[in-house]
Amino acid sequence: MDREYCEIEAFYDGDCPLCRREVNLLKRFDRRHKIHFTDIAAEDFDPDVYGKTQSEFMDEMQGRLPDGSWVSGVEVFRRLYSAIGLRWLVAPTRLPGISHSLDYLYRHFARHRLKLTGRCQQGQCTVKSPQEKVHS
Repeated sequence: MDREYCEIEAFYDGDCPLCRREVNLLKRFDRRHKIHFTDIAAEDFDPDVYGKTQSEFMDEMQGRLPDGSWVSGVEVFRRLYSAIGLRWLVAPTRLPGISHSLDYLYRHFARHRLKLTGRCQQGQCTVKSPQEKVHS
């Protein structure tokens, strides 16, 4: 995919079942190829290339715009759904009460997503970096 024609590059956790499901749905609807998806759990992913840490990518959804600026959290989802032609669905999410609620709910999910998606064992929620996966 040619990134220069994309509206957003979305960085997602490919080890997260819920995240993969959402990305697969978006890919199906992205018929005009406006989104470039980058899996931060892929073995060849290097966060240093983007000037961020793996923790920054894991803490919340990250998106990079064509001008090189970054958006995160719920704003990434707004941009993704706008890119696939669902601007009408995005508009209400910008209303003050709804926006604050979505931000709060997303932050809660992001903070607990490893546990919520069954990626914790015996109370420990750890994630291997892509480099650690290669050496395992």
